[in-house]
Amino acid sequence: MSSSKLPDLNTLSLEQQVAQMVVVRASGYLFDHQIQYPAWEPKAAKLQHWLENLGVGGVILLGGSAGELALRSQQLQNWSKIPLLIAADIEEGVGQRFSGATWFPPPMSLSPIGDKNPAQAQQYAEQMGAITAAEALAIGINWVLAPVVDVNNNPDNPAINVRAFGETPADVSFLTTAFIKGAKRYPVLTTAKHFPGHGDTATDSHLELPVLPHTPERLREIELPPFIAAIEAGVDAVMSAHLLIPAWDAENPATLSEKILTQQLRKNLSFGGLIVTDALVMGAIASGYGAREAPVLAVEAGADILLMPVDPEAAIAAVCDAVKTRRISPERIRASVDRIWQAKQKVAYGEEKGLSSLLAQVAKPEAIATAAQILRESTEIFGSVRLEWEKESGNLRNLIVVDNLLDGEFLSRTAPAIAIPEQLGYKCQIVDCHTPSMSVCGGEETFSGTVLQVFIRGNPFRGSAGLTQIAQDWFKRLLKTGELQALVLYGSPYVKKQFKAALPPGIPCISSYGQMHEAQAIALEILFGRSDQNSR
Repeated sequence: MSSSKLPDLNTLSLEQQVAQMVVVRASGYLFDHQIQYPAWEPKAAKLQHWLENLGVGGVILLGGSAGELALRSQQLQNWSKIPLLIAADIEEGVGQRFSGATWFPPPMSLSPIGDKNPAQAQQYAEQMGAITAAEALAIGINWVLAPVVDVNNNPDNPAINVRAFGETPADVSFLTTAFIKGAKRYPVLTTAKHFPGHGDTATDSHLELPVLPHTPERLREIELPPFIAAIEAGVDAVMSAHLLIPAWDAENPATLSEKILTQQLRKNLSFGGLIVTDALVMGAIASGYGAREAPVLAVEAGADILLMPVDPEAAIAAVCDAVKTRRISPERIRASVDRIWQAKQKVAYGEEKGLSSLLAQVAKPEAIATAAQILRESTEIFGSVRLEWEKESGNLRNLIVVDNLLDGEFLSRTAPAIAIPEQLGYKCQIVDCHTPSMSVCGGEETFSGTVLQVFIRGNPFRGSAGLTQIAQDWFKRLLKTGELQALVLYGSPYVKKQFKAALPPGIPCISSYGQMHEAQAIALEILFGRSDQNSR
């Protein structure tokens, strides 16, 4: 493993300094044949070349189990001559991305808890931050790309949605600062994202460039306060948003805007930490700017870290060429690398420990219990509290509607959403975007009762935060035929309003922010009035 001692900056060439400003994407799995996103995740030989020979400054990981990550992070640090920043988008805990670790419900689940008990919500947010940081560090992650400090005041937002802590600047500021406080107990970096605020958009920047048409006064009132609070709380990095904000810069997205990153964030908000771009491979940037020009524009704008450039080698070469042609000054590069060095001196890089001792820090009983308690306290119940059912009552159906079953990691044969109703005599039927539309047109087996479970939430790359047509069609059909016994919603709190308006009195409805197994078990325990420990 590389030493945690950083070299003297004066010994680094221009190319080596610029390479430290680049963070590349890689698979968390250990073997090439396990790579899930080959367009973004290089094979081992290329990744090793980037780390050993180019000297890139960090890696962002996705995929694999917590145990694999402990090995993977050690491998990456061993390949690099300079200690790496190893990052992950773990807004909902390490288990969100790496199986086996603690998986919290989305941050917005704390909002309804805070409405009733602000102190309890604050405590949960701090515990989320501390547990996430501790588990990240245990498996070699030293840069937590969280919290999301966007104010999600647009229900149709497909990119942020429940990733935000709330819908008002006060709620988001209150909870994100608690998260940062908890995480700061450990030597990891935290990140406030996405500056200057991605909450009031209905366009997914992963696909195209959203426009935020607000006035400077509105931006100061709604979007900026959580970032100001995060900076005051000592957040280590701020991630830019791929947004066009005409009030500040009518030509350049925030990620590529000197007026926004340098003037607004660095100078007006006095932020002295790392400015990191959102992923440069996202459609909002990649579709309009080349692999070489986008990194140069981002550095000119004030970014210290270029996250996931389309072509890392081309990005490094392009920035170096910009320095050699005096488009960018050497002092500008040195200022960023100085900040990177300051950040790297704050974090831990892991030790050569046995896997068992590392994993003893992951998914502790108290951490799992905290996640479950947040789920319980944020689960909402409408109508009858409990479904009255009997095995002898007829032909019963458990109808599960999901966006795309191929992406449904929360569903399996043993998932509570499937196993619990099955134990009670319900036949399982799953429909998604691949199911022929004729399946809701009749002419099939009739049921005396149906429990409808809908998994839906705003997610990056989904393009929409609303109900799918197939979910709406099934709901309407079950109401028309009188089959609907109960409705269970997992994910977005926004869609429940559409369902509630048409839901007859007496039909129970359970709404959970989470989609993971624990969320399913809790929701169905409430619905059926029973607990099933084996299916969790």
